[in-house]
Amino acid sequence: MQTIEKVRHRYAVVDGTEVFFREAGRPGRPTVLLLHGFPSSSHTFREVMPTLAEVAHVVAPDLPGFGLSAAPTVDEYEYTFENLSRTVEGLLEQLQVRDFFVYLHDFGAPVGYHLATRAPDRVLGLVVQNGNAHEDGLGPQWDDARAYWADPSEARRARLGDWLNFAGTRDQYLAGLPERLRELHPPESWHLDWQRMTRPGNLDAQFALFTDYARHVARFGELAEYHRVHQPPALVLWGSHDAFFDVEEVLAFHRALERVDSHLYDAGHFLLETHPAECAALMRAFVLDHA
Repeated sequence: MQTIEKVRHRYAVVDGTEVFFREAGRPGRPTVLLLHGFPSSSHTFREVMPTLAEVAHVVAPDLPGFGLSAAPTVDEYEYTFENLSRTVEGLLEQLQVRDFFVYLHDFGAPVGYHLATRAPDRVLGLVVQNGNAHEDGLGPQWDDARAYWADPSEARRARLGDWLNFAGTRDQYLAGLPERLRELHPPESWHLDWQRMTRPGNLDAQFALFTDYARHVARFGELAEYHRVHQPPALVLWGSHDAFFDVEEVLAFHRALERVDSHLYDAGHFLLETHPAECAALMRAFVLDHA
């Protein structure tokens, strides 16, 4: 009889910040580090972790300011992707994890790439799911953001619109989707996200990360060099209706890397909400092929 791997729900304190994380599988197996995006948490990985845990040790943290991890204010914690990566690194040290596969989604991509470029020999492979590392994926929908990053004035900020609210949180899941796909998304996902985002000071923290995304974009040349020199194997999983990152990003990974397996789905930005079984099977096979 097949053993069904259970997911454990744990907390750790890293440099004074309480971090919630989900863990499954046995230490000693190859580790898969699952990094979520905005505005979600490790909750997004709930359906893929048991399958991955059949062949891997799986760790899915809630980044500080997200999910069930602590949400210090911007005066108490430096909300940059580099600093988030330092917190994740501290968690991996506590778990005695050295080498790992890393899952890069949305805001998780800059966090994971900081880990990869600091210690490229630790990364066994990349699983990219609607996460951006090239100019190709940043279409005209990013024009107002780029203008604000270049000139962070109140007038430029006003042109960004108001997305740090309940409707904007929901739209991260549903924007750009036809009705047949919208009804596949369980609404508790964005309700949970918004409930956690309403903690005191958290909207300021989220805007600080949005602002810091400019530094991630500025690092694209460095990331290209990382890809060119180290050539990590990559599995690219992509929701083709993503309203935020253009599908041309998938081709950019193919141009940059020699070992890429990509799969496009009739889905949106949060692919695992609608296609967890398909993605889990591919990720499981990827780990077996490259561990």
